[in-house]
Amino acid sequence: MNTPVWKKTIITSMALLMLAGGGTSAFAHGNNNGKNGNHQQNQDQDDHKKKKDKDKDKEKDKDKDKNKITWKFEDEDELKWALEYIMRLASKGVFTGYEDGTFKPNQKISRIETLVAAVRLMGLREQAESPDKMKSNLNFKDADKLAKKYPWAVGYVAVALENDLFTETESEINPEQNASRLWATTILIKALKLEDEAKALNNTKLDFKDAKNIPAGSVGYVALAIKKGIITGYNDQTFRPNQPVSRAELAALLDRTDSEMPDHDALAITGKLKAAASGSKITVVKPDNKELTLDLDANVFIFREDKKAAVSALQAGDEVLVRTYQNRVVFIEVTKAATPPASTAFTELGNVNTVTLNAQGRLATISVTRITNNQTYTFIYNIDPNVVIVGNASLLTQGQLVEVKGENGTVKTITIK
Repeated sequence: MNTPVWKKTIITSMALLMLAGGGTSAFAHGNNNGKNGNHQQNQDQDDHKKKKDKDKDKEKDKDKDKNKITWKFEDEDELKWALEYIMRLASKGVFTGYEDGTFKPNQKISRIETLVAAVRLMGLREQAESPDKMKSNLNFKDADKLAKKYPWAVGYVAVALENDLFTETESEINPEQNASRLWATTILIKALKLEDEAKALNNTKLDFKDAKNIPAGSVGYVALAIKKGIITGYNDQTFRPNQPVSRAELAALLDRTDSEMPDHDALAITGKLKAAASGSKITVVKPDNKELTLDLDANVFIFREDKKAAVSALQAGDEVLVRTYQNRVVFIEVTKAATPPASTAFTELGNVNTVTLNAQGRLATISVTRITNNQTYTFIYNIDPNVVIVGNASLLTQGQLVEVKGENGTVKTITIK
């Protein structure tokens, strides 16, 4: 997937901040696992202290759960085409997995999950989770249901309202309703603050067989999303506006939308690798030429040349976007692979000076002498194990005129003259 070097801010080795949705894990209360003493004496005197300690533990557990990390998707094999999108977004804490270590890519996504992800994509997570927003009074018919069943989402809905992600006529949140392709597309265009541009395209003719199923007031949103490459139709020339979106599909939509977002993520580190990874460290030369040496997480997730790669695939000169979590690199995307050094081809005509053999009795090196303007020049080359000898190989002795050809200091062909 080709993207500009980075308006886009990416996906994690698998340091995944848990998405509150489907599961509400990111905001779930932790369990107090404090030990119960066996002694019962002085119980009354200890009750108050225990209660205070328990409350403190709960608060700690809340903070712990809020930043809970999943280091591996157990269903990674099911992610396939969407893996890059998912991992890119996961490193931003926008859209990730569940507490049990799965992502459930084929599961349908709900409206509340979609709204939460859109708000996070806009860089408004901290605002949405602030105490004031969490206490917002929402004037939707089903606001009580939201507050009771999805209390963690109240702030997100409030922020979504403030940023025009809802229309003026919507009277219900419908948090559990499946997000349709059309609804998700509209939300993401609004998240980009492109509503006016979308409305200007409302008279566009859409070349879909089912275009009549797209409301007139939504045509511009679809047209603009297609223009920006956020969404496409299907091979059968349909758009399927009412079809529910899966979690993997939404990841793709979110990632493509992210490429249109202003760069509001200061945690992303960009630059070039000074060298290949050494042990568990990399050194990044930033655009201002300052060097930054970073520790790699054991499960660092790497994308190079549009596929998942091993640490050993990283090369000096690779242009990278790096993400860290708790001072360790959890995600690296090679945005531009290093250019391999140009091969240095050579051809030399001269007389054999010496020839050496390796332990297996095969040609190892050859030195060739050439006299030019009464000056003697000697060139020593390694010999490729698969060297081709043209002519009678038995004549390859001292004083024999030969032509050697190769590249990068290694002879590929020897021609006996």
